Amino acid sequence: MNILFFIVLGLYFLAVILQFSGTAFKKDTLTKGAWWLFVLAFALQTLFMVLRGVIARRLPLSNQFEFANAFAWGIALLLIVVRGKLHAEWLCVAAMPAALLVLTYAALQPKEITELMPALRSAWFGIHIGSAVFSYASFILAGCVGLRYILMQKKGGAGKKRLAQMDYLIYRLVGFGFLFLTIVILSGAIWAEQAWSAFWTWDPKETWALITWIIYAVYLHLRLRRKKDASFLAWYVIIAVPVVFFTFAGVNTLLPGLHSYG
Repeated sequence: MNILFFIVLGLYFLAVILQFSGTAFKKDTLTKGAWWLFVLAFALQTLFMVLRGVIARRLPLSNQFEFANAFAWGIALLLIVVRGKLHAEWLCVAAMPAALLVLTYAALQPKEITELMPALRSAWFGIHIGSAVFSYASFILAGCVGLRYILMQKKGGAGKKRLAQMDYLIYRLVGFGFLFLTIVILSGAIWAEQAWSAFWTWDPKETWALITWIIYAVYLHLRLRRKKDASFLAWYVIIAVPVVFFTFAGVNTLLPGLHSYG
């Protein structure tokens, strides 16, 4: 299992190198090779998750290694979907490294398969944690699109229509992530009442999930009310990315609490 995981990590790394090289030297052959290598890595990562789930007899989402691995998988999945639907090859140069970064973090975590903690043995387990995977992945991808927006705007190589499409893609990704983060918070509150007899305990993970929710709620408010221009909103989703990463990893490291096992 560990060998398969590191094969996946290596393939993601090679895909990123090829993608950067192809983009820098304008070689379509390299970028196409990077894409198919990335897709292969994603398929093997999916296999790894299935095998780990079968061996553990549960969803492979119960600890920081498993969640980080699923987080990287979620970024890769959304990238594949967005690129396939919108032919957004330009997104790869930012999103591929994001998936690699999260998977590298996973590689640094303990990888032993352990029994599910009593507090996690609930029907809410898959809904709560699975929703977090897609929520965080959507926010990271939105940040990647925001970064591309700013770079293209500064270079002046994109027309207003292209920039407007990217702005709308950011909005859709944030809306998708916000929906799933809302599910995370609501399902977590119900689950917490069942496990700890309280809907909300101001645990650090709960608090930072709420902070993240508020940050993206503000984005949606500004976007829908047209309070700020698209450039400001692109910077907004870029700056919000560290908050997502802190909620994901920083809280567990620096602010231990009831969610420290997750």
